[in-house]
Amino acid sequence: MEFSLSRDDLLKPLQWVSSVVDKRQTMAVLQNVLVEVENGVLRLTGTDTEIELIAQIDLDSSFQEGAVTLPGRKAVDWLKQLKAGAEILVKMDDQRVVFKSGRSSSRVGTLPAGDFPNLEDSITLQSLRVDARKLKRLIDKTAFAMAQQDVRYYLNGMLLDIRPELLRLVSTDGHRLALCDMTISGVDQKLQAILPRKAVLELSRLLAEADGDVTLNLGQHHLRVLMNQITFTTKLIDGRFPDYERVLPRDGDKLVLVHREELRAALLRTSVLCNEKFRGLKLQLSPGDLQLTANNAEQEEAEERIAVEYSGPELEIGFNVTYLLDVLAVLEESHVLLTLGGQNSSLLMQEQEARDASYVVMPMRI
Repeated sequence: MEFSLSRDDLLKPLQWVSSVVDKRQTMAVLQNVLVEVENGVLRLTGTDTEIELIAQIDLDSSFQEGAVTLPGRKAVDWLKQLKAGAEILVKMDDQRVVFKSGRSSSRVGTLPAGDFPNLEDSITLQSLRVDARKLKRLIDKTAFAMAQQDVRYYLNGMLLDIRPELLRLVSTDGHRLALCDMTISGVDQKLQAILPRKAVLELSRLLAEADGDVTLNLGQHHLRVLMNQITFTTKLIDGRFPDYERVLPRDGDKLVLVHREELRAALLRTSVLCNEKFRGLKLQLSPGDLQLTANNAEQEEAEERIAVEYSGPELEIGFNVTYLLDVLAVLEESHVLLTLGGQNSSLLMQEQEARDASYVVMPMRI
């Protein structure tokens, strides 16, 4: 195997595929990146057996076909130290791969390409094309509500809910819920899949550099995303996501319109004196006024009052301040619509104009 290309053309794809490699893997070959040269194309593959990332690069100069695995992170660290635009020669030499640029060279150990695992292909149930930026927006508006290491393993990820003319992403940790929609075409069936947390975060990072449309191929056990020269594949979580539509508040009759930044600033100031463990905050609502109160075990107390558009009855209710701040961090419009029911009902948060995203926060006893 032998090929040459510029440092810039090799570095970023190698960084991408190395990012999914888990250094804690007990199998040595899974700590490496698969490098293949065939038909004038360089293909780099990284996997942790749950996620697979493949980057393809067209080779313009002469090459020798072959395949091997090598420590991708070490190669990335060496390439980073070279000047931008430097030409790189990569070739096999006995059981080592030599990276050479000018008067600099590096020899790294290898393992056989035949030992490298590939994720199994599954029959595609639905294929759709979506705008990369819109898909990233959906992920970024919902990812924060995913659970982390919850025993309910199906919550440690994000629901991909596909319907005719609608793509919806949903995440929840049991205490709050986030969902965001976008319109799609070319779909005539309902399908659901749960993406693992690591895959969601990795996909968001990749979409940040994608242009135009990407293709989603959803199978029974895998989701494959095709973007530019990148192929991203993840296994799906085998489980049943909760019926999230049942927790969306339907009977909220108290509508509050509040300036997003004013509410966020007041919550941040009040949160300083919240109980560090429970992060509880009391909201006292009255016509035209919202009062925020927090205290802690040291008998310290904070109080804020902000003007709101509200004309209903008085209401007192408690929430985790961190959950409220997380929602406000992903909203974009200047005003937020809060919908409440009774003292024990959940809070529904939405932007004033755009209703493609909804956020539900469960109340807590203060």
